[in-house]
Amino acid sequence: MKIETYEKAYLALGGVTLTAALLVLLYTSVGMDIHLPTHIAEVDPATVRTTPPFDQPGLRQIGPGRYEAVILGQVWAFLPQEIRVPVGAEVTFTATSADVIHGFLIAGTRVNMMLIPGQVSRQTYTFRRPGEYGLICHEYCGLGHQGMVGMVIVE
Repeated sequence: MKIETYEKAYLALGGVTLTAALLVLLYTSVGMDIHLPTHIAEVDPATVRTTPPFDQPGLRQIGPGRYEAVILGQVWAFLPQEIRVPVGAEVTFTATSADVIHGFLIAGTRVNMMLIPGQVSRQTYTFRRPGEYGLICHEYCGLGHQGMVGMVIVE
């Protein structure tokens, strides 16, 4: 076999691999409605605790079956640490950090954000099954990082 045949096969394999990766990306973003969370606003980290809506973190109903959970990440806790929502509720998580970069991950869901001081992040998720969903910080934020946990309870 000639060298050119191997080169053509290698180039074809590379093209097929790139096409497959693009199709998977297209399917997850359009077909599964999975998008990267983005920051939607900015807030001064020095005054975030007195700036609405972060001056009153927690859950509030914004419509039938729709809720907004305002979360403030700080060394080494989430405020609030526990959120209770009904089954089938669509919850929009609006979150930021008051001090350093934190992670915001709800186990068993696709909710996964970075909480960056000065940036407000938002992500929406519908809880279809009852249960307890662990809330963890997945970005190392200092000596107490391992204790930065919370809970979303779906009833």
